[in-house]
Amino acid sequence: MLFSSFLTAQEVQESNDAVWNGHWIGDGTLFEIRVEVENGVMIVHEVESMGFIWTSKDGVIEGNIARVEVQYAGVTGIIQAELVDAETAVAFAATCTPDFMVVCALAKDRQAVFKKVTSN
Repeated sequence: MLFSSFLTAQEVQESNDAVWNGHWIGDGTLFEIRVEVENGVMIVHEVESMGFIWTSKDGVIEGNIARVEVQYAGVTGIIQAELVDAETAVAFAATCTPDFMVVCALAKDRQAVFKKVTSN
């Protein structure tokens, strides 16, 4: 008898949600966030901002990609993060406006690696 198991789209989403949940630290920095995900909605909490004052809205997760709107230093942008594995994500500014602001110029074509340090 041949047995095959197929995951439903909801089961795959729940699995990805669990991988994102936890504390993440910017590789080589003290910058740390806590991520909570439920039903494909991501909430990012500040743990250690290194003095940066920023806010974020609820984000969305599709597969191994997360997108979160962030406001910082007079700019608004979408940070996109991609899971490389269960303990590593790479993030970059997918959008940054107004683009003439120094923060946007400095973020252009840059990425940050985040390592998971604990799970929720």
